[in-house]
Amino acid sequence: MKIGVYGQYYKEDSKDCVTNLLNFLSKNNIEVHIEANYLGQLGKFLKVEQTYKTFTGFEDLDDTFDVFLSVGGDGTMLSTALFVRDLNIPILGINTGRLGFLATVQKDDVEKAMEELLERQYLVEERALLQVSTSDGKIEDQTIVNFALNEVTVVRKNTTSMITIDTWLDEEYLTSYWADGLILATPTGSTGYSLSCNGPVIAPNTDAFALTPIAPHNLNARPLVIPDETKVKLRVSGREDQYLISLDSRLATLNNDTDVFIERAPFTIKLIQLRDESFLKTLRQKLLWGEDRRN
Repeated sequence: MKIGVYGQYYKEDSKDCVTNLLNFLSKNNIEVHIEANYLGQLGKFLKVEQTYKTFTGFEDLDDTFDVFLSVGGDGTMLSTALFVRDLNIPILGINTGRLGFLATVQKDDVEKAMEELLERQYLVEERALLQVSTSDGKIEDQTIVNFALNEVTVVRKNTTSMITIDTWLDEEYLTSYWADGLILATPTGSTGYSLSCNGPVIAPNTDAFALTPIAPHNLNARPLVIPDETKVKLRVSGREDQYLISLDSRLATLNNDTDVFIERAPFTIKLIQLRDESFLKTLRQKLLWGEDRRN
């Protein structure tokens, strides 16, 4: 088995988890490639005796990898997608962060998870992405890539005044949102920023996206679930000459009246779901569903 490992940064409270992970992979003679910056961090804090092969970006990877391990929180999972892109490498998230909707393997369960991985006792879920283009063609110059796993968001910049977001669905005018911004979320991203703005939770295997306004001034504006084959066009205006667009955590600045085109990307990200995990179980754990919290 050939495995890639990526983490954004090393945390002291993840020492045992990371040590156990590397020891397990070494004992089972697995070919391990570690992202170069992350390996450098590990070398400062851990006794890394083995020499590992490294990679620095998407260009160093190929489809010969069996699995990609993301060590961190959900933000690290989103960054991992930038490495994997359309290579169809399944990703397993080891949660050394906080919430963990995407990184579902807990630190104390890492060895058990690796055993299931070697035994191939897991399912692979395909997660849809959003692809963005603009009428001025400048989006990729600022955001590395033009796709997002969680959401695409347009928000005001350098002002406390709301912006107006004219919105079309499949070339038919929908409405103009007067708001701080607008989120277009995938099912994966429905438990992120969109949820905090009262957007709906969408099961990962649902072929739908959610439009969620951020603090709308027109109070009859409500989140809207749309088919995932819908092509969305946005045009922003406001008191400032520019606004921000976010693809997951990557920001770009666009000029007012720039048309933004958003549609489903032509590829998916593969996430590994282990035997004892499920989306519903994650909801119960993270949102405390099914618990009587009245006392």
